[in-house]
Order: sequence, then C-alpha cells, then structure tokens
Amino acid sequence: MIEKIDTMCLAVKDVEKAGTWYEEKLGFTVSFKGDGYRVLSIGSHPVPLTIEETGNVESSSQNYPIFFTTDLDGTYDQLKEKKVKVGDKHRDVENYYFDFYDLDGNRLQVCCYD
Repeated sequence: MIEKIDTMCLAVKDVEKAGTWYEEKLGFTVSFKGDGYRVLSIGSHPVPLTIEETGNVESSSQNYPIFFTTDLDGTYDQLKEKKVKVGDKHRDVENYYFDFYDLDGNRLQVCCYD
C-alpha cells in the first residue's frame, strides 16, 4: 500500500518568487518545475518540499503530505474498503493521484508516477 512520504506541500502566492526565495535564503535547489509548482530538494534529505501556487495561502488545508505508491488503483481500493473518505482520482502529465482525509478532515494525498 503506502511505501513512503513522497513530498510535503506548502501553498504560496507566487511560485516563481517563492522558489527564488527558498533557493537564495535557504539554499534549497529546484529539482523539478511543473505548471504552478516547484519541487525543492533540501540538502541530502530524501523528502523534498513542494511549493504550490494557490490563491488562498491562509487555508491550512493547502498544506498536506503526499505519499507515494506504485499501485495507485490498489491503494485507492484498499482505502475505500477501510471506509476512508477518498476523493476522485486525477491524472496530469506527470502524476496519477487522489486526495483522502483523516478523521479530523485533514487532506492527505497519494501519488504514482514513472
């Protein structure tokens, strides 16, 4: 089922400005650029930080962990069988993913990619 934490997300108003700030101020490096987001490597730590451009950075629901699986459909089915609230599956150019929620309604996500 879930194999590791893939990344942690942080909502930002302007991904370009925020990316530059994280690079210049904290020494993070951009390991991947996507439409509206950047994946930042933090030293040699295996879990990166993803900054995601959004209109509402005050909402704590914008900050959520993304877990990785090699079998997204199987993980989705297993969570549903366990009566976990899950959202719809989505696919973009790089990722296949869905959101799910804990008992307190906190947003979590599972992704799969090549």
